[in-house]
Amino acid sequence: MSSEMIIRRYRASDQDVVTDLWSRAVRQAHPFVDGEGEGERARVLREVYLVQAENWVAERAGSVIGLLGLLHGGPGEGDGGGPGAEVGGLFVAPEAQGGGAGRELLEHAAALHGALALEVFEGNGRARRFYAHLGFTERGRRTDEETGHPLIALERAAPLKSVSWLHLRDGRLLSVRTRGNDTFYLPGGKYEPGETAREALSRELHEELGLVVPAEELSEAFVIHDVAHGKSGRRLHMTCFTGGPQNIAPAPGREIAEFAWFDRREARERCAPAHAQVVNRLIAQGRMPA
Repeated sequence: MSSEMIIRRYRASDQDVVTDLWSRAVRQAHPFVDGEGEGERARVLREVYLVQAENWVAERAGSVIGLLGLLHGGPGEGDGGGPGAEVGGLFVAPEAQGGGAGRELLEHAAALHGALALEVFEGNGRARRFYAHLGFTERGRRTDEETGHPLIALERAAPLKSVSWLHLRDGRLLSVRTRGNDTFYLPGGKYEPGETAREALSRELHEELGLVVPAEELSEAFVIHDVAHGKSGRRLHMTCFTGGPQNIAPAPGREIAEFAWFDRREARERCAPAHAQVVNRLIAQGRMPA
């Protein structure tokens, strides 16, 4: 079983390892750029970007495997996010690519800043497919003055930020359906201005199911990134919590048509897309039967 990935701030002591992974990653991604990964471009990375940008690294089993650099003054404010940021660079060590480090770094940036913008070389087909899969769309093109190669500008709206409650009974997951909708969701919803995640979930549980679950009794379990159901491809950042009473008697509020406890198959068939990730996590933790 692979070690858990950690996303943390870049430290000056990371310089040598991130410079090495950057060099190997860009040489692989940009074979069409003369002198890529070395010389003046390496100096600019060390002396400018690693000093001036907001840098984050992905670490697994004590080894740094990815680097993300953010520049502020991005694409603008959106629901569920901050003022936005520009991704100055995203690099994953070649041997670690495909393991989720790039996605986790990007979603971390979106959770902090909301909307994201970036540029990618037209010739970097793998990166273009990666960003398209994560919901980025083209907003323009230009020629890079330094290399002479075409660049494609991409952007993605801020993710919808929500909170959800994980309540299991005999290995079955509590889900709710709103009126006029045939899809089930986890209990929870969006934040209101000024609320913390726990406060938002405590309020939502009372409004949806008539439950009194104090915010301080809720513990963060994990975060799910997926496509928001029915939102035209908008991304979802859903923080899931456990805690609160186990023996409950839900009393649905006016927006809730029904509630149910679903097993693995029912949850995947009748619930919003993010449910599949939630179920997989719960199975991996031994909380739902496989």
